Amino acid sequence: MTLPLIVDDRGTLQVAAADVSKLLRTVGGRWLHLVEAGEQLDEDTVAALTIELAKLADRIDVACIAHSSGAP
Repeated sequence: MTLPLIVDDRGTLQVAAADVSKLLRTVGGRWLHLVEAGEQLDEDTVAALTIELAKLADRIDVACIAHSSGAP
């Protein structure tokens, strides 16, 4: 099941919620790899942002599961 997350004004452009949650997790993971590779990024900030992206991805996933299970 694909839940449209982003739809244009004609209803044709869609981004699946699963794709968005995967993107959020991927961005966080890439930031962590940059820190591990020695890039000059603040580790605490990267960690905090990565955690927040993962939390947002989790909320999207939970909403999709609730929707597909018919939960109110």
